[in-house]
Amino acid sequence: MSVQAQSATGEAPMDAATFRRKAVYGRWAVASAFFFNGFLVGSWAPQIPVFMTRLGISEFTLGLLILVFGIGALASMPWCGYLIEKHGSRAVVKGFAIFCSFSLLLVALAPNVISAAPALFLFGAVIGGMDVAMNANAVEVEKKLSRAVMSSSHGFWSLGGFAGGGLGGILIEAHGHLAHAVVVTIIAIVIGLIAFRFMITEDAPVRHEKQKLTFPTNPLIYLIGLMALFSMVPEGSVLDWAALYLRQERGADIATAGFAFAAFSGTMSIMRFLGDGVRDRFGAVNTLRISALIGASGMLAASIAPTSWIAILAFAFSGLGIANMVPIAFSAAGNQQGTSSGVALSMVTLMGYLGILVAPSAIGFVGGKTGFGPIYMVLAGLLVVVALMANLARSADQKVR
Repeated sequence: MSVQAQSATGEAPMDAATFRRKAVYGRWAVASAFFFNGFLVGSWAPQIPVFMTRLGISEFTLGLLILVFGIGALASMPWCGYLIEKHGSRAVVKGFAIFCSFSLLLVALAPNVISAAPALFLFGAVIGGMDVAMNANAVEVEKKLSRAVMSSSHGFWSLGGFAGGGLGGILIEAHGHLAHAVVVTIIAIVIGLIAFRFMITEDAPVRHEKQKLTFPTNPLIYLIGLMALFSMVPEGSVLDWAALYLRQERGADIATAGFAFAAFSGTMSIMRFLGDGVRDRFGAVNTLRISALIGASGMLAASIAPTSWIAILAFAFSGLGIANMVPIAFSAAGNQQGTSSGVALSMVTLMGYLGILVAPSAIGFVGGKTGFGPIYMVLAGLLVVVALMANLARSADQKVR
């Protein structure tokens, strides 16, 4: 007997084999979207020293401009739920991707601070908006395939960041920052044209004639957002302050201090590609709880490590745990009954990214007074709180077809 399934666009039924094939194509299309987004962010990193020299700005001004990028990302996220609810995640990913493709080129062309600030705001806004939409699309792929793909999708983001950063350094050194930006734009357009046409979308996107910007009414969404925040604050703190911690408080040289985030991000990337299988086997709640405890123990060990290399190993161990916490939180948010996936994810993403874009500034201020050892000890406590809240992520295991 032929098994019929709803099409990915909600237009007509299709047989189960075709449904499955489209879902598999959609899985790799959304992985390409994560790679695309990470590639653009990674390509910006090697542009920063040239950007600073070219504009003749100080570290303080550079910090303000990078903050403008973060503000742009945060400003766009609440609107994404509205757009996804109206048009579906596939259309929103494609729309933001068009602007993303040219955004780094606009920054590279900016001749002064006055033009660089809006260019960076736009860059942050479209990167952040696409982030929400592609996470919503990954949730839909999980529903269609009845298995987890969120962690490995985030792994593709990390892989894209690695590729963007590595290629950027080589191209800028050989051909200059503008040629690099042009090449990045071309690569982004090619990825978009080839991969994004295979993306799936929600079965029946809601289309109200008079829609408004809405916020989740389910309090559980905000609790899941709090878990995302507590998971991302340690990540942002390792990114921004681990090298300084090892340099100032553990006597590491510059080269050694740089290994702190490299080790942390390396284990995170590996574990994200393994995370979907772990989650499918042990369940989202158990995976989140154990991951949070691993992350906490690594942070605690780093805070009391007697040498820099022990601290680096501790950060690497912590990365194994933290890797899959945010992907599970995003899956849990996107599967809440009675709440639009896009609306829920826009709020959880907004709350989570505060941990990377805002919290590190406050941590740097406090760390300058107390040292960073006690800071990492407190961050271990935040991860323990996530372990205690892990039951709230049980909806991440909901596979609806």
